[in-house]
Amino acid sequence: MTRMLRLPSTYLALPILLSCGLTCLTYDLPESYLEGVLLLAASAVAILLLDLLFGARLPRFERFRARDYLGTRESFVALAFAYAVMVFCLLDLALFPIPLIDNPSSYANMEGGHEHIRHISDMCWALVPIGLLCARSKWLRYLLIAVGLVFPVLVIDRNRIFASLFSLALVVLFRRDESRPLPWKTVAVLAVAGGTVFSVLGMLRSGTLDTVTLPFSAMYRAAPQGIKWLLLYISAGPYNFGAMLAKHYSNASFLINQLVPMAGSIATAGTGIPLDAPNINVGTEFFPFLMALGPLGAVASILALYAMLWWSVRRLHPPVSLFAWLIFLRMSYVCLMSPFAPQAFTWTNLGFVLLCLVMQVLAAWLPGRAESPVAAAAARTMSPPTFQ
Repeated sequence: MTRMLRLPSTYLALPILLSCGLTCLTYDLPESYLEGVLLLAASAVAILLLDLLFGARLPRFERFRARDYLGTRESFVALAFAYAVMVFCLLDLALFPIPLIDNPSSYANMEGGHEHIRHISDMCWALVPIGLLCARSKWLRYLLIAVGLVFPVLVIDRNRIFASLFSLALVVLFRRDESRPLPWKTVAVLAVAGGTVFSVLGMLRSGTLDTVTLPFSAMYRAAPQGIKWLLLYISAGPYNFGAMLAKHYSNASFLINQLVPMAGSIATAGTGIPLDAPNINVGTEFFPFLMALGPLGAVASILALYAMLWWSVRRLHPPVSLFAWLIFLRMSYVCLMSPFAPQAFTWTNLGFVLLCLVMQVLAAWLPGRAESPVAAAAARTMSPPTFQ
């Protein structure tokens, strides 16, 4: 399993294959829709084989565990960034309605400057790894982790809660003591917690699934409501991808709006896209490329996403820079979520990667200082935790 976690395609090819398999189980797919699902699955298999033969590998876990970021210039810059994100999280909650408390339907309301604040507060997931790796005191570490996990719940942002839990799980796995087995109990608790929160927030945001008119299979109809939300979340993207490929629908505006800041809305709800269920309007990371450039464009976007992931992995060699780790956490997460909706090929995601590169340069420019033997010993005694 450790070898699989070091393989980049684990974070891209396997999620696509899983979502395609669950799509076939969740729906009684029309034969014409199956072509799009198979296109995604075949592309994932090709990437997996390519990765096994020629791909990069993440550094060995002992390299992650050996790095101590406490007191470093990288840690100083990262904590300053974390404090800024927390300020924007507070502004988000203070200036605008809190969906979980006030009105669940207000989660999508971005008027009155809310959208600009949310661009910063959306990076709350990064507080979790920064807290685990950079905070000297336990209270600061727990505060950063708590904000990273609680803020997405308050604003009913299921995507950010998944990103926070995913980052927490990877840091736990990569920083573990290799003399002990993988902490699957901890990871399982995080997975169950994430699934439970997702299902509850889904019911708060969208209500019942009884109004969704899609060709669900008997297995799906017999599942509990919470499981239905998870299955729908995982399978809706490949389903809509296959539907648009079968209908030969073409529209380049969504891809343009996604890539160009402020060019237009990226929302697919209430548009002219001939979706089978207008309220189920997701279509994988590669959906806009399919609509703009056809099947070849969609396959090219899958390969481009793998190249971006590969680049983020290569940046970890050596010496596991803190900001290279944040970039990898972000890229591996958007790859994991690629069967659902666009997150990688967006200007906000590229902006986060650029911000990490700028912070790494800034940290390198900061003046260093000689450290006394007493201070060095104190820092070693307060090193960030490894997980067992």
